[in-house]
Amino acid sequence: MSANRKTVLGIIFGGRSVEHDVSIVTAQQIMQACDPQRYEIVPLYITRDGKWYTGASLRDIKNFKDGRITECKDIQSVVLSPDVRHHGLIVNPLPSGLFAKSEPLRLDVVFPAVHGSHGEDGTLSGLLELADIPYVGYATLGSALTNDKIMTKAVLQQSGITVVDGVSFSRAQWQANPDYWVEQIQTQIGLPVFIKPATLGSSIGVNRANDAGFLRIAIDIAANFDRRILVETAVTDCLEINCAVMGYEDDIITSVLEQPVHWDDFLSYEDKYLRSGTQGMKSAERLIPAPLTPELTTRVQEIAREAFLATDGRGIARIDFLVQPETNTVYLNEMNTMPGSLALYLWEATGMTASQLIDRLIALARTANADKRRNVYDYQSNLLNVAASRGVKGTKGKLSSSQTHSPDR
Repeated sequence: MSANRKTVLGIIFGGRSVEHDVSIVTAQQIMQACDPQRYEIVPLYITRDGKWYTGASLRDIKNFKDGRITECKDIQSVVLSPDVRHHGLIVNPLPSGLFAKSEPLRLDVVFPAVHGSHGEDGTLSGLLELADIPYVGYATLGSALTNDKIMTKAVLQQSGITVVDGVSFSRAQWQANPDYWVEQIQTQIGLPVFIKPATLGSSIGVNRANDAGFLRIAIDIAANFDRRILVETAVTDCLEINCAVMGYEDDIITSVLEQPVHWDDFLSYEDKYLRSGTQGMKSAERLIPAPLTPELTTRVQEIAREAFLATDGRGIARIDFLVQPETNTVYLNEMNTMPGSLALYLWEATGMTASQLIDRLIALARTANADKRRNVYDYQSNLLNVAASRGVKGTKGKLSSSQTHSPDR
């Protein structure tokens, strides 16, 4: 690529997700942070029903107010092609009219900003892997893992990282026998508890239950958002502490720590976004740096790094902890991968501007893509020649009589 040519950066947002609106805000933050001298921004908006569009109007959040953004004159229909020859988009994929035609638009790098379902869960990174386009954030496996609170808890426990006690079950199990699960929750972890859908963020569907009556209601609510539910004990006498992590392989850095300050039992969707304006979590009340001892601060940062590595971390994540200073106990509460949190405010407090953060994440995306290309994908064998000469039925090989009758089989 010419040193004078701008990097064509696709920013994907919106999507078929209950976190659709949050995603739009995240994308606007990213686009504002990008250096216009270095990047040619291509906004890619996915509607609530899964249609893809691009156009300059998508860069102004005011155009989203009435829900008619796709009616703007400059908006064009697009699809992200999985074909490596396109390495990007097909503009106007279903042309209509005598002179209408489809056109390819190459993307150098993609910044996924789709929160929750069909984005943060690894599905979008899987599509970008097929297309062989460098992208910011966790790869498919890590995204799917960390998007699932139940699986994340299991992996972290296996890695020796302390997590909050919990009970998990499916929607079908709950609906078949709610009395059993209420009893199991009270017996295994007790009340009060937090009830969470397994794979959503932004505190959507999350509630605290102090008694068995509201526990049933909260589980019913969570079951509307996900087929699997996680119920965790409500840890008391603790500080909520957050730490951002960024890097690839062993080149990992951690941010300064923060302590969110709020009056409710937990930060709700309204706390995070509606009360904070378009800047989201950036403008929420917080203490930076968090009021921990240097030793405890270092310990939290080390655990954040370990968790990042344990979940095949790549790009960026914000990791949320519950810390009991009196006992020096540190619980890892949740992991928020890209785009769940860019944590711009934490990196700014660490000494990195928003523009520098974007540059760093794009560099990491290219490094990861170059590393992937070192893998061998084209393995030539004689299998097809053998299949053509013998027929498909015998290709896989027939067991010998000694194999088929072996007493060990």
